[in-house]
Amino acid sequence: MKKYIYLLFSVFVFASCTEDVKFNTPAFQGLKDNVFWRAQNYTAYTELNTTLVIEGGLGAEKVILRMPSPIPQTYILGVNDQVTASYSDVFASTVPKLTTGTNLGNGQIVITEFDVKNSTISGTFRFTAVNENAGDGEKPEIHFTEGVFYKIPYMSKINY
Repeated sequence: MKKYIYLLFSVFVFASCTEDVKFNTPAFQGLKDNVFWRAQNYTAYTELNTTLVIEGGLGAEKVILRMPSPIPQTYILGVNDQVTASYSDVFASTVPKLTTGTNLGNGQIVITEFDVKNSTISGTFRFTAVNENAGDGEKPEIHFTEGVFYKIPYMSKINY
């Protein structure tokens, strides 16, 4: 009788140990001021002048990463206006556009994979973006850390 009780108990324990695995592919996410932020929509495209743009959006919030090409390498932010990262919230009247650029902000974008066959791009990012309106002291900068974009769909885009 004890064997049946142990057997029944063992079956119950092992049957209740299931793990629901959810895959996050593709993904665009990071820590915005140390709070987890995950984009609901994302895209990557090349503008006519070969500038690569990777966008991630969550509601009215948008993060835009720009760099001169999709070549896998590290792009440093805050050096010039060809490699930039920006954050904006179109509905928040108190949160203006925050950006990096020549002597503005800092950080890096690392392209780890550009898959031409499957038209996807992957990499990491981190940046501190500065308020474009220097007189606005309420939100002078924003920090994104541990940023990842993984297998974001890529398309060529022509500007008319």
